[in-house]
Amino acid sequence: MSEDLDCTVPARPEAAARPEAEPARPEGEPARPEAEPARAPRTAVAPLVPGLALVLALAVAGTAVGELFPLVGGPVAGIVLGALLAAMKRPGARWRPGIGFASNRVLQASVVVLGAQLSPAQIVQVGVGSIPVLIGSLVVCLTAAYGIGRWLGIVGDLRTLIGVGTGVCGASAIAATAPVIGAAGVEVAYAVSTIFLFNVAAVLTFPLLGHLLGMSGHSFGLFAGTAVNDTSSVVAAATSYGGTAADHAVVVKLTRSLMIIPICVGLAWLVRRRDHAVAAAEATARPRLRVLKLVPGFLIGFLLMTTANGIGLIPAAAHHGLGELSVFLITVALSATGLSTDLAALRRTGPRPLVLGACLWVVVSVTSLVLQLLTGSL
Repeated sequence: MSEDLDCTVPARPEAAARPEAEPARPEGEPARPEAEPARAPRTAVAPLVPGLALVLALAVAGTAVGELFPLVGGPVAGIVLGALLAAMKRPGARWRPGIGFASNRVLQASVVVLGAQLSPAQIVQVGVGSIPVLIGSLVVCLTAAYGIGRWLGIVGDLRTLIGVGTGVCGASAIAATAPVIGAAGVEVAYAVSTIFLFNVAAVLTFPLLGHLLGMSGHSFGLFAGTAVNDTSSVVAAATSYGGTAADHAVVVKLTRSLMIIPICVGLAWLVRRRDHAVAAAEATARPRLRVLKLVPGFLIGFLLMTTANGIGLIPAAAHHGLGELSVFLITVALSATGLSTDLAALRRTGPRPLVLGACLWVVVSVTSLVLQLLTGSL
């Protein structure tokens, strides 16, 4: 495909033949310029095609890798493949519109589709005893992310992404949060990589820890659902502990995903307040909370999908397919993020985000166990 997507419209047959000599014109009259050939209108979709095709190819490859290695998963495989390709050859201007569309719009679409798996009624299903553990673990995680992240000198957006990814639901939470706070692609890539590393650690160590503590299937399901990040890793860890643990862990994990809503609204308000504070014209104006302008459109879509599922408009038979679609869309978006990743900037960031991820992983795990002990769920 040519880089110049404009094309020339062929001349009409009756206009193709030109007279051999132009009619005489009065002396001093300037020659009439020849009419430029007409150009076909540039469509809004055409510039997206090269980049989107590349990203989709990477997402398909990442999904295949995720099928072979479920512990890795498609989204992580996609971002790694994209980063490796970018390291070999950075995509040029021809590819960037499609890559940007995938890393932004497709990312938002994945969050909307994710809502089809959730229902407000699931909060009731997990039981009153589970809610304190779920909410408490999240609050402690976000507080620790802020405090430890500042102590380590990690920039605000990156520590927010790692904190939300650890406290809520891994790559899905990062996907929802990144456009709200305007995080850079390199920060998204580092956060996803950090979350993945400790997902693997949790899958390998949590079942052993559960057996050492003599946890029941119900207790381990609550532990895995509140302390492991991505859904695939929750399922992997809980399934190895038994069917009861797996069933309860999935419900807890999906309920935990609902926390995306208040977190994104809160972050949007903080970003709006920060933008008001740095604007010279509004330096003394007090930012007002306008909910309709504050909530991102894709988050409204997420709420509508969740409500539709809660009232039964989405059939249960469609849940699995929509879940697979959501994961694939996240894989597409993260593949685009990988293609946009500046590996040199990633190296300059250093190991401190990994240290933050390790600290938060330990904090969430310990908090979940302590809260279960205090509430009698252990």
